[in-house]
Amino acid sequence: MSTENNLAKKKRRSQKIAFGIFTATSYAIVGLLFVILAFIVINGIGVISWEFISAMPENGMTEGGIFPAIVGTLCLVLVSMVFAFPVGVLAAIYMNEYVKDGWPKKIIKQMTNNLAGVPSIVFGLFGMALFVNKLEFGDSILAGGLTLGLLVLPVIIRTTEESLKAVDDTFRQASLGLGASKWETTSKIVFPIAFPNIITGLILSIGRVSGETAPILFTVAAYFLPKLPTSIFDQAMALPYHLYVIATSGTNIEKSRAMAYGTALILIIIVLISNLLANALRKYYGKKVKMN
Repeated sequence: MSTENNLAKKKRRSQKIAFGIFTATSYAIVGLLFVILAFIVINGIGVISWEFISAMPENGMTEGGIFPAIVGTLCLVLVSMVFAFPVGVLAAIYMNEYVKDGWPKKIIKQMTNNLAGVPSIVFGLFGMALFVNKLEFGDSILAGGLTLGLLVLPVIIRTTEESLKAVDDTFRQASLGLGASKWETTSKIVFPIAFPNIITGLILSIGRVSGETAPILFTVAAYFLPKLPTSIFDQAMALPYHLYVIATSGTNIEKSRAMAYGTALILIIIVLISNLLANALRKYYGKKVKMN
């Protein structure tokens, strides 16, 4: 009995130590996030004003506002998501619901995983070669948005696949047993149940697209363009590239650095608002699924 008690005590002790490490790691990550946010807010809040948000840049971006960069970023996010989200979701549905297990499916999954690990600057070079030069879109919102869409496509595919796998097979079997076709089962039963979790991929993609610099460097970003784009074939400013330029410029370093922190804060706020809206959408559809 004493031996069994000692073993039980050791297991409980080991479990407490493991949980303690996990808890400390989680709090450390959250604490680091708050430190980064606090650093950006403290250094950038003094620059934020209505003029900074709504005005055009002046004097080589050392004065004025960042309104064209905000509009350009929103346009790039919209174009990239309009392209990547439906394509990624449809690809994941095909992979999970229609392709049988075997070596072709394994190869496609492996290629998708490899694509997720490709550096963003490689996507930028590919986008420049294909969209800017080959398809002759030029440096434009369309070329930059499509390049960013390709960048986040693997994320959307993987998160959608995992969301579809989480749907219980009994739903599929019951639907097919009642005479529904494969497409009807997928579109009317499986997809609505998985959709709240699929939006997770949308949230992650918006966050990544908003902050990427390398892909837009070759496809759309303008150094100084104090006007708004009028179509998707226009060049545009973007917050990540704007932030990079003013942070590394050699003129009026103190003022440029303050504007860089302000730009970073605006970028974080845009990503936060986008995530909150996507989360609200996920909760809305999650409630609809529960009600049905």
